[in-house]
Amino acid sequence: MRTFSSDKEAADALAASYRTLRQEIGKVIIGQDEVVRLVLTAVFSQGHCLLVGVPGLAKTLLIQTIADSLDLSFNRIQFTPDLMPSDIVGSETMNQQRDFQFVKGPVFANIVLADEINRTPPKTQAALLESMQEYAVTVAGKRYGLERPFFVLATQNPIEQEGTYPLPEAQLDRFMFNIELGYPSYEAELQIVKNTTSDKKPSVNKILHSDDIQAYQQLVRRVPVADNVVEYAVSLVHKTRPNTDRAAARVNQMLEWGAGPRASQHLIVGAKCNALLNGKYSPDIEDVKAIAGPILRHRLVRNFKAEAEGISIDQIVKELL
Repeated sequence: MRTFSSDKEAADALAASYRTLRQEIGKVIIGQDEVVRLVLTAVFSQGHCLLVGVPGLAKTLLIQTIADSLDLSFNRIQFTPDLMPSDIVGSETMNQQRDFQFVKGPVFANIVLADEINRTPPKTQAALLESMQEYAVTVAGKRYGLERPFFVLATQNPIEQEGTYPLPEAQLDRFMFNIELGYPSYEAELQIVKNTTSDKKPSVNKILHSDDIQAYQQLVRRVPVADNVVEYAVSLVHKTRPNTDRAAARVNQMLEWGAGPRASQHLIVGAKCNALLNGKYSPDIEDVKAIAGPILRHRLVRNFKAEAEGISIDQIVKELL
């Protein structure tokens, strides 16, 4: 673990490490720069991500590559309708001495990919969500802490919704970002096909270790924020709450529910991290705007009028910004 004489030196080191990380990840992941930016922002902000995209867009490869470049342990859980909570958190088994011992499940890793989280019943979803919130799991009345840093990236397929168990809004709120993964551009897809249909396999260097990431996470929390930036973030969240004093007129027409206080917290922490990654020592309003979309996207609920008129959440957020 590197030591720094000041927070300014640490901030410069974080910005440099971030640029190097982008280069290393870019060896394998092509054309998803915005997704990589948001995932790394969530890692340094101690947040979790919900990744929404159709199959075949390299969601698993993206997270595996990030885990490799960060020198972190990685586990993938494929969620299915018959998956039980014990399949995620682990269970107690009897050894040869007829004593019970706890066998850890796949959630005991630094980065956990929860593939198609909406394919499993609520009790199994809840087992993962406890670990996200508490950084611990409870088995047979005993609490087991998870190793830090701990980061969950859950994926959902926006097309196939038959036989799924959509996450309720209260559980969605635990994810810092809702990241929409789109199709690559024509040029990017050309490069992807060339890279993946040859016998060349790019190697990814390990840039940061566990201790470094935890130190940077603490650094993000120490970043000073001007009052006007905090006021802007809180005001933005208040505008999303229909039938309240500060609600925007458009919101009263189009939304059933607005964002809660956790959105305001994530806006400030995310803005702090975004500023550091871009070489600044304190966030401004532009940093709040840069991460507002994926933070608010899954926290707003449209009413029937908005759905009937085909107005998306992203459109409403853009109008508020």
